[in-house]
Amino acid sequence: MINSTAFPFVAKPDAKILILGTMPGQKSLEENQYYAHPRNSFWPIMFKLLKTDSDLSYDDRKKLLIRNNIALWDVLKSCYREGSLDSDIEQSSIETNDFKRFFSIHKRVAVVFFNGAKAEQLFKKNSLKKLKHAQQELYFFRLPSTSSAHAARTFEQKLLQWAVIKHYL
Repeated sequence: MINSTAFPFVAKPDAKILILGTMPGQKSLEENQYYAHPRNSFWPIMFKLLKTDSDLSYDDRKKLLIRNNIALWDVLKSCYREGSLDSDIEQSSIETNDFKRFFSIHKRVAVVFFNGAKAEQLFKKNSLKKLKHAQQELYFFRLPSTSSAHAARTFEQKLLQWAVIKHYL
């Protein structure tokens, strides 16, 4: 088992959208970058939706999200798992990020998009009840996972579903 620790969020206080993954995979942890695995479709989807060059450095990718009022984070702060699959997360090891604090800083966030079912499940089970008294009203949408492990949908199918984000920019 490997102890995985999440990255800090990518956001400015005026973000309107929050995209939540579960926990960075092995390649992302090695590279210290969100969605670093070359077969993960997160960044290619963002490039298409935000109509930008796909040849951006990681720092420029983060700036692209920030310019478009998109925040990026993970549900889990830390956990133990073998490999990169969400299904391998040891449930008893889960520690969630501090969303109460996040939403107190990012008061304009109105929509939370989950990158896959596991992110949604873990957030609703471990974090949502702690937000009962959050000031802003939040809307939640689960999108298909961008992980290459979720190959039931093609890139084009995922892109079509992820396009809902454009309505909230």
